[in-house]
Amino acid sequence: MQEHNDPGQAAQRPGTLPAVAALSVSDMRQCLFEGMSDFARAPVYGIFFGAVFALAGLAIVAALTWWQIPWLIYPFAIGFPLIGPFAAAGLYEVSRRLETGQPLSWGTVLPVVWAQRGRELSWMAFVMLFVFWIWMYQIRLLVALFLGRLSFSTLDRFLTIVFTTTEGWIFLAVGHVVGAAISLGLFSITVISIPLLMERNIDFVTAMITSIKTVAASPAVLLGWGVVVTVSMLVACVPFFLGLLVVLPVLGHTTWHIYRRAVGPA
Repeated sequence: MQEHNDPGQAAQRPGTLPAVAALSVSDMRQCLFEGMSDFARAPVYGIFFGAVFALAGLAIVAALTWWQIPWLIYPFAIGFPLIGPFAAAGLYEVSRRLETGQPLSWGTVLPVVWAQRGRELSWMAFVMLFVFWIWMYQIRLLVALFLGRLSFSTLDRFLTIVFTTTEGWIFLAVGHVVGAAISLGLFSITVISIPLLMERNIDFVTAMITSIKTVAASPAVLLGWGVVVTVSMLVACVPFFLGLLVVLPVLGHTTWHIYRRAVGPA
């Protein structure tokens, strides 16, 4: 079992990347079962972190409505899952403690999450938020390019234009292609980098490269998992983000077990 380093220690920059292993569909299925088991063993923690993410989503939707730009709700809902891995940071610590048999309490989990602000994980948060900003910016750019001559001030009017006009269909097609490219890039650098940074004292660039290596070792399996994550998160966002109370913790716990199977010991 790998030793969990003190979150307050400075990040080390090893000369070699962590070893990664190829994953099979059977491995992913087993990781999902283990993720569901972790959620069942500690549901309060999962629901708590899921609720925090859901409340953040509701707050942003309310802000977009207040600022009279509700048409941004749709692209926001599509891009919101991009920052899901960071929101699940606390769940990785819960899974680690369940795996190692260490005491599990709010006093042991929350301090570890809070301590990440001074470690390399804070840089990963910056990277993820920057990519999310790019996502929202390119949506506004595509709206100006394809829908600029059309008038809409409400979400209903925006959806009507998008789904019933030629310009709207072109906007959807181009937007989803660009969005898929952005999502692929972000997924590749984050799929195991955040739990890796939480457990080991390495720099965030090494963590991102290791994550990309992991995807390259099992491209079909992990890209398939990325599709599952994206669809699950989108469905969970539909009923006022309430589905995130279960979907986010299960996916978060599962991600921890994927990391444990994919990355060799320190």
